[in-house]
Amino acid sequence: MMQRLAATMLVLVASIGPASAQDTYPNRPITMVVPFPPGGVADLTARPVAAAMERVLKNPVGVVNKQGAAGAVGMQSVAVAKPDGYTLLLALSSISIIPEADKLFNRPPAFTVDQFAPIALISADPTILVVPADKPWKTAKDFIEDARKRPGQISYSSSGIYGTLHMAMELLSQAAGIKLRHVPHAGAGPALTAILGGHVDALASGPAVVLPHIKAGTLRPLVGWGDKRVAALPDVPTLKELGYPDAEFYIWAGVFAPKGTPEPVLAKLRATVREAVNDSEFKAAMDKLETPVTFKQGDEFQRFFDADAKRLAEGVRRVGRVETK
Repeated sequence: MMQRLAATMLVLVASIGPASAQDTYPNRPITMVVPFPPGGVADLTARPVAAAMERVLKNPVGVVNKQGAAGAVGMQSVAVAKPDGYTLLLALSSISIIPEADKLFNRPPAFTVDQFAPIALISADPTILVVPADKPWKTAKDFIEDARKRPGQISYSSSGIYGTLHMAMELLSQAAGIKLRHVPHAGAGPALTAILGGHVDALASGPAVVLPHIKAGTLRPLVGWGDKRVAALPDVPTLKELGYPDAEFYIWAGVFAPKGTPEPVLAKLRATVREAVNDSEFKAAMDKLETPVTFKQGDEFQRFFDADAKRLAEGVRRVGRVETK
């Protein structure tokens, strides 16, 4: 009788344990992985998001930059992390690009998109083409015409092979029939440093990263990749306006957890991020970056994510294999 009673108690404890752990989530620090160096769109978005989540949860939420392979290193680390809600990912649209690029080269994928559970979309900005203010190109037409005359001689920096900044320029190059020289870096921050230091001629970037330098007069915006003009740059036309609709491209930022994270924990995270984006300090930080919040959750975010992944996969296949020199 005592043995049967002890066995019954063990079963009850085992069944109650996980639920109890979920009910008290979180009870230790949460890590939000940014798969790029400091200074880029992902990092600039993750820090105010994490700070707002920390205020809501009254629990530490720290940002860790885990860079490499155009974001694949950090994304993979979250894909295989324990699905307990204590390791999150602030990803950009390159989360959908990298697996398709792996397919092109017939290599094992670093990760697949179905290894993640979407929590919330935070922002979705079109890319902007900028050049140093001392360069001769005043318009996108000037830039494209010069590139046609001098194939492979105009250089641009990016956040890495098949990263968001690289893909934007490849889509432009294909649409306009030009050839540019790609100089990849470890993230958007180093790519920005390269153009500010005069080491490259151009950069495709999210508006938040380059707007301060446009306002300071060191960089000149030529064109945007969105379906409409960026509110902060009303005089800058879109590629669609110039006759290149196939080059449309956005850098969006979203929060993900590893697939398999318990639903009660995901529900808590969704509610937390929903409250965080309405936090006054978070709003002030995004306003300072001039990045509008584009908030989506649940089925709405899943539909957005699925549609964008399909569109980007088609874009990668159109661009094809891109080898580095």
